[in-house]
Amino acid sequence: MSKPDPRDLLGIRELLTDEERGIADTVRAFVRKEVAEHAGQWFEDAEFPRHLVGAIGEMGLLGMHLTGYGCAGTNATSYGLACLELEAGDSGLRSFVSVQGSLAMFPIWKYGSDEQKEQWLPAMARGEKIGCFGLTEPDRGSDPGDMRTTAKRDGSDWVLNGAKMWITNGTIADVAVVWARAEEGVRGFVVPTDTPGFTAREIKHKLSLRMSATAELVLEDVRLPESAVLPGVTGLRGPLSCLAEARYGILWGALGAGRSCYEAALDYATSREQFGRPIGGFQLTQQKLVQMALELNKGLLLALHLGRRKDAGELPPELVSFGKLTNVRTAIDIARTARTILAANGISLEYPVIRHANNLESVLTYEGTEEIHTLVLGQLLTGQSAYR
Repeated sequence: MSKPDPRDLLGIRELLTDEERGIADTVRAFVRKEVAEHAGQWFEDAEFPRHLVGAIGEMGLLGMHLTGYGCAGTNATSYGLACLELEAGDSGLRSFVSVQGSLAMFPIWKYGSDEQKEQWLPAMARGEKIGCFGLTEPDRGSDPGDMRTTAKRDGSDWVLNGAKMWITNGTIADVAVVWARAEEGVRGFVVPTDTPGFTAREIKHKLSLRMSATAELVLEDVRLPESAVLPGVTGLRGPLSCLAEARYGILWGALGAGRSCYEAALDYATSREQFGRPIGGFQLTQQKLVQMALELNKGLLLALHLGRRKDAGELPPELVSFGKLTNVRTAIDIARTARTILAANGISLEYPVIRHANNLESVLTYEGTEEIHTLVLGQLLTGQSAYR
């Protein structure tokens, strides 16, 4: 038997197909070549690396789990692995891909008209058009059913008014999928961002996800034709199904940030000397490394299990909440522990740890807070809703 690899203790790589390994390796090589060296500076400068979008599209990562319209049509496990490798670079990079594919392309792909699909999806898959997803509002986060954005009919047109907050890709988007309350229920609209009355305002002063373009969307009498409506869905089922797609990517992606922190701590512990020897030789440091390795590998097994279930069409949204809740907790605990091993160097952007730790503070609460996912699982266990 070969000796276990400290960076893949359980040999999880061997559980993947050749195609899945190839996708993971391709994305990892891209991140190491194009992202790793620059991510700290982009984070410090609050700069999204828009010049990488074309290359990401060429690799087939945008809407990769969708079929047709120029999308790669990979399985869900491959999509998860790509999210993991992207977030090992930076959460902002994975967030861009998640929003583009799962929150902007997916609703058009699943609920859109043939015309909407043909107009937007091929260009979005290539990275020529960028999308965003407008659901969260300034005063409405965990309770989207109480949204204030309205859509009212005016002759053959629709008129939208309202605001959306914390919108990833908002300032760089060509199209926004906006959810609004209409007389018949919540409806989705495909809104070109150059439509009169549509404004995207950059959210500044962030100390997390600084490599992500985050915006407030303001809609003031935005007039749209009937053809802008997503015809395939009415009600909250539409946006919530999109969120489940994105959360699935997060339960993989967060482990990429965790793995990056674990590997940085392992490398540091074997090279940093105190008291005449590497700090990895001390019991307390070994205990930290072992705990990080245990939790990371358990999280990876969970992600792979959920990926296989999703590929089989047997992944209910409650189990996506399970994965998002526990794997983000795992990743943020690894980041914090890794920071202690690097000590003062752990707060420097010369290393990835504090950047990942800060980013994970956002990942912890977006796409559903810990509290919401806990209540989702609580309702599953007890049959009782604790929301209201």
